[in-house]
Amino acid sequence: MTGQTEYKIYGYRWVVLAAYMLIVAANQLLWITFAPITSSAAAFYNQSDLSIGLLSMSFMVVFIIFSIPASWMIDTYGIRTAVGLGAALTGIFGLLRGFTGDNYTLTLLAQIVVAIGQPFILNATTSIAARWFPVKDRATAAGLGSLAMYLGIITALILTPYLAIHFEITGMLLMYGTFAMSATVLFFIFVRERPPTAPCPPEEEERSLALTGLKESFKIGGFVLLLVIFFIGLGVFNSVTTWVEDIVRPRGFATTEAGLIGGLMIAGGIIGALVLPILSDQMRKRTPFLVLGIIGATLGLVGITFATGYGLILASSFFFGFFLLSAGPIGFQYGAELTYPAPEGTSNGMMLLMGQISGIAFILGMDAFKSPDTGAMTAPLVVMIALMVIGIFLTTLLKEPKNLLIDN
Repeated sequence: MTGQTEYKIYGYRWVVLAAYMLIVAANQLLWITFAPITSSAAAFYNQSDLSIGLLSMSFMVVFIIFSIPASWMIDTYGIRTAVGLGAALTGIFGLLRGFTGDNYTLTLLAQIVVAIGQPFILNATTSIAARWFPVKDRATAAGLGSLAMYLGIITALILTPYLAIHFEITGMLLMYGTFAMSATVLFFIFVRERPPTAPCPPEEEERSLALTGLKESFKIGGFVLLLVIFFIGLGVFNSVTTWVEDIVRPRGFATTEAGLIGGLMIAGGIIGALVLPILSDQMRKRTPFLVLGIIGATLGLVGITFATGYGLILASSFFFGFFLLSAGPIGFQYGAELTYPAPEGTSNGMMLLMGQISGIAFILGMDAFKSPDTGAMTAPLVVMIALMVIGIFLTTLLKEPKNLLIDN
């Protein structure tokens, strides 16, 4: 009987989560910096649009290489060491990128090192939720972790065009680097490895070894299905955000308008990440919200693909972001529950890894198959709509994880 009283929920968990969210936001800000200013950055560096896209795509390439080692390090050495490494790379080389921002090669090199830090940061979302939060609040905590990703992205999409105009690209990069270093310092000041006592009964805290958990996870049909869904959904998101300016520029929209379109997409995701994961926790359900998220995102993508009016594109972008990005944290927590007792960092990292692989393929495909005459990306976007429809069908096959039924 005493085992049920030997755990406690600490208020400091919100401080840890806030400090973690800040470094997540900084890392994602550095990732997507150039997406809304592709054309002007290409002119500034005297490079092609694809070379500018490489500044964002490098994050996906590097993620594929370092995701599994990062998950292993998170599960083996803990949050302070593993996420701390990612935070240090983000802060130091984010700032160096600001000082060398007038040179494309040095900017790309700094971008690659920041990208190495990304999986060490992002793969820890569900680990932090599990170490500091009770089961009933973990989707909410994961949702706030994902919210930080969206805050970093929306900041870049909206602010970058204006900062680049008023302070030039070099000034903008230095501002972002200063913010990243500040976030790194705050992470090391405030983040603790775990609370003095666990926030849950011992049986809910136990986890298998990382590599063992990875092997066991692939024996679970629902998790493999979830990986395919993430391959589609996250790949679509990564490619659309990377090429946001190129998608709308052939329809006559300026860089600042493209930034607002991308920003509203993420704003929708922020609202969705605040609302749907909380509802998922309260209703003790995951799969209905995943189905809803993919359906809503598909309808939004249809609008982004075919709308010609600015207002309709803005509305479609918001709709797309609201549903797709809110489904992400629910999917992360669903995967952690489905693969229990595999370490959370392992399942989280594998789902993100699938999205990086597809993101590279989709980004290259969108550039390769855009219209040679107008630059329009309608054809590749239609292909992605078809993939999202497949994703809708796959989500209907998912079943609720048994671990979600644990009541604490």
